Amino acid sequence: QVQLVESGGGLVQPGGSLRLSCAASGFIFSMLSMSWVRQAPGKGLEWISGINSDGTTNYADSVKGRFTISRDNAKKTLYLQMNNLKPEDTAVYYCRVLIRGATTRGQGTQVTVSS
Repeated sequence: QVQLVESGGGLVQPGGSLRLSCAASGFIFSMLSMSWVRQAPGKGLEWISGINSDGTTNYADSVKGRFTISRDNAKKTLYLQMNNLKPEDTAVYYCRVLIRGATTRGQGTQVTVSS
């Protein structure tokens, strides 16, 4: 079955960096677009970045210039490099994939930006 497992979250000071990973299984990773979404406390899901099978990327304005999405098809892993983190980046981060009309996301990884 489709499975996504995020890791790499943690507590970081403002201005710091983190790299999130998402290990995928149960589908042909290289052929599908992938995305990262996040959910801040008390708020809904926010799409923040996506990467297509050909490597083209897109970012929400809130993270553009600070976050970089990438993928390693050989390792079936999605990444999110987050730099210059701000307190408003505090959220649970999920990777997500759409397969045959159904959206799947992992259990998430907590990112907390605080001094």
